[in-house]
Amino acid sequence: MRSTSHILRLTAHLIVHRGLHTGEQFADRNSGRLDICAAVYLATGEYDLPERLTIPDAFLTDEGDARDLIEANPQAMDAIQAISAAIRNYEIPDSDGQPDVIEHVSNWTATPPIGERTPPTVSEVLGCILRASQNAANAPRPHAA
Repeated sequence: MRSTSHILRLTAHLIVHRGLHTGEQFADRNSGRLDICAAVYLATGEYDLPERLTIPDAFLTDEGDARDLIEANPQAMDAIQAISAAIRNYEIPDSDGQPDVIEHVSNWTATPPIGERTPPTVSEVLGCILRASQNAANAPRPHAA
């Protein structure tokens, strides 16, 4: 099982190699670009090279099913939560009284932050992911009982 820090470094690697998708769905069929949450989800799996990565059909066609896949993966949700915590100047949306970290992280890449005119650049997104990775690596670990 990969650590959250490792998953986030792999997420950055995937985005560098595949590209960052900020449009509809969680991935782009034509370019192979990945939404940040899709990249996190895929970084929790086993793959050898980014170009050989298999993107689930739901990421290309059905946002609801894609969210279900992501939400069912506790490692992905921990990593997305870490990114959400590292994002500055962007409010976390609410869903049924709970923070919606998937919506927060996905929309952050495509929406200008509070007080800005443009969304974050890919470099800024990568910087945030790597900052979240470092924060996760430095987080205190619970002692084994």
